[in-house]
Amino acid sequence: MTTLQRITNPYAGAHILVLGAAGFIGRWVARALTCRQTHLHLVVRNYASASEIFRQYGVKGELIEMDLRDTERVRELIRTVKPQLTFNLAGYGVDRTEQDEIAAYQINAQLVFCVTQVLSSLSPSSWQGQTIVHVGSALEYGAIGGNLAEDSIPDPTTVYGRSKLAGTELFVQFCKEYGVRGTAARLFTVYGCGEHERRLTPTLLRAAKTTGPIDLTMGNQKRDFTYVEDVAEGLLKLGLTTNDFGNVVNLATGRLTSVRNFVERAASVLDISAARLNFGALTPHTQEMQHAPVSVAKLADLTGWVPKTTIELGFRKILAFQNQMPGSC
Repeated sequence: MTTLQRITNPYAGAHILVLGAAGFIGRWVARALTCRQTHLHLVVRNYASASEIFRQYGVKGELIEMDLRDTERVRELIRTVKPQLTFNLAGYGVDRTEQDEIAAYQINAQLVFCVTQVLSSLSPSSWQGQTIVHVGSALEYGAIGGNLAEDSIPDPTTVYGRSKLAGTELFVQFCKEYGVRGTAARLFTVYGCGEHERRLTPTLLRAAKTTGPIDLTMGNQKRDFTYVEDVAEGLLKLGLTTNDFGNVVNLATGRLTSVRNFVERAASVLDISAARLNFGALTPHTQEMQHAPVSVAKLADLTGWVPKTTIELGFRKILAFQNQMPGSC
């Protein structure tokens, strides 16, 4: 590889391990890494379903089916692959049907510690960026309010939030104590192709093909909506940062939008009549977070970048992807 290639595409030729590669965000990270010509090792829960997802999303790499609760197999895999960079996108509890607290702590906390520990034992490589980028969650902050700066004292209120926070705290502690270059990226409300079918964006995409009323909450709750390709891009940018040992970074736009405004702007792109939007028909989830615009100063300082995709552009990209890969959303 030439010096120019390394400068223009530092990921080219790198051996990258992606845990949770077939998940909503994992597939977009894998897609972005495929475009950057990396050697990808993709850990998935189910080989057959992941193969179809990767075909639709243009992902190329070595598929590895594994139960990530089996920490001995995880350790063996990492020692064999010797990844230069690992993206941990595995998680349990995003889907509200996942309610097993033991499984939540196994995947969201114990796995994080296990992976970071094994990575710390590998011989140094020529890779100059992070050793691991771990994906956390806004729900780690819980009920504290404010602008949710990374040095805020969290107060998570859900099993998912508590187990993710436990994983982040173990991760930060281990990285600092053992000099592992690692960053934990806390994500907020990510939308795009590949979301769970019960979430808002897939609901709107299905509704665009029908004619009936669309039952919604009043939509007064505000969220930081971030388009999934921006999230993938942000994670890759964080992967290139250097000398960060256990950093926690918010990966968000820094702008709050009400759910109602998000729906109305999406509907305008999807050609859904405003008369079909039945605001107030549903009750909001009781664990909605209330906070000020999210602090993204650290993200901007580390990468010189923050997500810029507007809601309208995000939905135009979703439609373009649907047209390119029918049935992929």
